[in-house]
Amino acid sequence: MNKPPDLADRVAIVTGAGRGLGRAMAAGLASAGCRVVATAARAPDELAPLAAAFPDRVIALRADVTAAADCAQCVETAVSRFGRLDVLVNNAGRGMRSISQHFMTEPTKFWQADIDAWRTLIDTNVTGPFLMARAAVPVMLRAGWGRIVNISMNYETMRRAGFSPYGPSKAALESETVIWAQDLAGTGVTVNALLPGGATRTGMIPPGLPESVAAKLLDPRIIVPPLLYLASAQSDGVSGRRFVATLWPAAEPAGWPAA
Repeated sequence: MNKPPDLADRVAIVTGAGRGLGRAMAAGLASAGCRVVATAARAPDELAPLAAAFPDRVIALRADVTAAADCAQCVETAVSRFGRLDVLVNNAGRGMRSISQHFMTEPTKFWQADIDAWRTLIDTNVTGPFLMARAAVPVMLRAGWGRIVNISMNYETMRRAGFSPYGPSKAALESETVIWAQDLAGTGVTVNALLPGGATRTGMIPPGLPESVAAKLLDPRIIVPPLLYLASAQSDGVSGRRFVATLWPAAEPAGWPAA
């Protein structure tokens, strides 16, 4: 697809938009004309450059996806400021750095993981998307149209030794994706999973990686073209699928393989 979809009439929420994939997706949606409520929980100041770059299209909002009241406030902000809500990108999450800063070189066995850190990661990565979708879907149902895009990761990483509970959390998110898509069948609201397709330069990657490894990390912006397709009317009827950004075609996405 050479020309990105026109999203000038759309409104989106992107959670975890302060850095990495979230920032890239929020900026990509805004560049395509979408108005965006961009959220962050732990470092809301990171949203400032994004809001400054798109002063008329991006609202920066401090919100914790594990708090139902914050999720409801995100939706209320989108509707009150922009009059509608069309797209929810569930990107906010915690990675293995919350279990160990050395997870790449010294994997933590599952029985060694801190219980509170485990629960916080699962609460953020599994319950957070549920709370956001639960708040957003009634608005979308009333409009008869909507998009939920859940940001996932490679199966290989999902099943990698030492990647618990991050791997299980994304497996749960993909199960949520398929189940929600079935629950919403025939409503005009679709649910899909989207992932970069490899290790990506995000805050989940620990510092100090060898240059030979760091050089191979994907640019977060790789996820933007397929996201714009999924956020647009071009993807009407596409639901319950899993898409890999590195497989994005140069031409028409109709035959785009879903892994």
